[in-house]
Amino acid sequence: MKFYSHVLIVAGSIVLASCGGNKNDQQQAPPPPTAVTAVKVAKGSATYYDEFPATVTGLVVVDIQPQVAGNITGIFFQDGQRVRKGQKLYTIDPQQYRASYDQAVANLNVQKANLNRAQKDADRYNTLAQQDAVAKQLVDNANASLEATKMQVAAAQASIQQVATNLKYTTIYAPLDGTIGISQVRLGAAVAPGSTPLNTISSDDPIAADVQVDESEIPRFLQLQSQKTAARDSTFILMLPNGSRYPYPGTIRIVDRAVDPQTGTLRIRIAFPNPNKQLKVGLAANVRVKNSTGQPQILIPYQAVTEQMSEYFVWVVGDSSKVTQKKITLGPRINDKVVVRNGINEGETIVTEGTQKVREGAVVKVTPPGQGGSSAPSSSTNQSASK
Repeated sequence: MKFYSHVLIVAGSIVLASCGGNKNDQQQAPPPPTAVTAVKVAKGSATYYDEFPATVTGLVVVDIQPQVAGNITGIFFQDGQRVRKGQKLYTIDPQQYRASYDQAVANLNVQKANLNRAQKDADRYNTLAQQDAVAKQLVDNANASLEATKMQVAAAQASIQQVATNLKYTTIYAPLDGTIGISQVRLGAAVAPGSTPLNTISSDDPIAADVQVDESEIPRFLQLQSQKTAARDSTFILMLPNGSRYPYPGTIRIVDRAVDPQTGTLRIRIAFPNPNKQLKVGLAANVRVKNSTGQPQILIPYQAVTEQMSEYFVWVVGDSSKVTQKKITLGPRINDKVVVRNGINEGETIVTEGTQKVREGAVVKVTPPGQGGSSAPSSSTNQSASK
């Protein structure tokens, strides 16, 4: 009995040792490479548009302000209509200003009469002084009275100019061609300088769209401003709120003088023809600006990109066919491709199909596009499972 027990124990040890050896062999065996489809990163000619939020505004916008106080006695336009430069818009009660003007004219006539008398007195006394027939003091008084009267005439003339200007300001004319808004006052309303504007007129053809661009884009827009062909080659395209494309291309009209220190952006004003008055001031739109760098750009298939927490990555095949994940910065998407600003270099190989099956440092078997690489991983997995 003791002999058989010893034999059984030895046999059991041999079996356990044999099983343990197979398990170690399985752990040391490397997993088969994952078949993926990959392409080499290359540069190409990319034509695309960058999009900027925009607000439509008039190239010229003028507030209609009253220059004198009084009551509105006339409104000579329809709200929202197109007006011409010099067209009568409002009248303010002119009665008090006309009365002041008449009074100033009468005062000027009185001063002119006084000047005429003072001139005659001075001439007479100066003639007598030449004959030594009058005291010098009387001559001096006559000359001083003449100079004072001349000053009074000048003051009366200045008063007439002032009241005449006020009288002129009782009629308000359009300062430019454009579209006038809804009147802020009605007939009989009392107005005064410094009060709320009576109305606003904005030029509407051409009209403008303002965009804010990052300070790093300033050289690009300055270059576009200097180009004379921008209007012909549709460098600037306006997209309307309903998603339709505005039919007329634009050109840069104004580049603001300074960068906003709070936002680090610069305002660019782009002018668009508006013959049908389709564009209205205040309209929210988007301006698409054609990329005009002229330099080749890195273009990769968009399907190679994976997104994690609003960041973008690609799998790069490196030495020994091992993959590593790299973070990239994307530019605009062009059909099934996308521009890469930075993160990868020309000549690197990136995974386009099978990205969901690879992990950092995994070994892959690269299959060129169109040769069934995407189906290979599932076949390998099934073979391993069957074994």
